Parts: sequence; structure tokens; C-alpha cells
Amino acid sequence: MDPTGMKSALAGFCTGVAVITALDPAEGRPVGMAVQSFSSVSLDPPLVCFCPAHTSSTWPRIRAAGRFAVNVLAADQEELCRRFAVTGGDKFAGTAWRPGAHGAPLLDGALATVECTLDAVLDGGDHAIALGRVDGLTAHRAEDTGPLLYFRRTYGRLPSPEAGAAPFAARALSSSSMSASMASARSRSEA
Repeated sequence: MDPTGMKSALAGFCTGVAVITALDPAEGRPVGMAVQSFSSVSLDPPLVCFCPAHTSSTWPRIRAAGRFAVNVLAADQEELCRRFAVTGGDKFAGTAWRPGAHGAPLLDGALATVECTLDAVLDGGDHAIALGRVDGLTAHRAEDTGPLLYFRRTYGRLPSPEAGAAPFAARALSSSSMSASMASARSRSEA
């Protein structure tokens, strides 16, 4: 299988974006990474997962912490996402946050946070599959604030209800092709 072809094909799957945060146990400093691979796994027991690359320099520190927070990003947090998507630098410089119940950073402005204890790490090829046992959930923003979306290497959002748009209709932040593709998918799903 050609990895480039696989990446291109799977870029057609729209995802939400989250930032996984923890306190580095060796330094006591906050660490974090942006992910598209966050998902709910089980309600009983309550489990979630994300899939960090083995090449990530942040993942080993989150793994060593043993506890982490998933910060589900809102549509107006694209700049924050870009900051946490890069390697190196102080990603928390200028970032407002507060410690969660177990110390993991909870980012201000997130739609929701999911506080977790690392339950298991499974092999996922060139990525790990990190399972987190949910210790706490918090919704932070009003329901009319939509999620930050990622589709074909472009960020996007759902329109706000006050714009009068139908639910789940997409409006691209950076690309009209995202809007057209998602509107097409919506019409197929409503048929």
C-alpha cells in the first residue's frame, strides 16, 4: 500500500480536532499535542482513545505522566490548534489554561474537556493507540459554539444557528472545496 495514496484518500474523512495535554512528570511543565484521532471507545467502562505517532516528541511525556486531558477545540481555536500541531517550542506561551483534577492542563475556550487516566497502549503500526479511562467530563461552552473541523488539510466549522443555516451544513474557513464536499455529503445522508 502506497502511504501517500492512503493519506490522500483518508483526507476525505472530516474529523474534529482536540489537544491532548498533560504535566511532564520529569519537569513539572505542561505539554500538549494536537490530534485528529480522538474517539469515544466505550461507555461501560468509559474509555476514549487517540493515536499518537511513534515519532512524536510529546507522546512519551504524556505517556510517562499517566494522566491526560482531551481538550475538544471550538471553531474559533484554529490558531491554538496550529500552535499545538508543531514540534518544539513552548506551545503554552500565551495559552490560558488551568489545572484539572489530576493536574493536566484544561485549555480555556475548549468546547469540552475529558480528563483521563492512561489505561492501555496498543500497537498501531507507526502509531500507538492510547486508551484512556475517563475520570471526568466537562462541557465548557454554549451549545451554539461549533467544533473546529479538519478536512483535506483545511480547517472548517459548522455555521452558527443564528446564521439561519440548517444543522450540519458546512462552511469552510479556508477553502470553498470543503464547503462543497461536505454539503454534498450532507445531501446524500439526508436522502
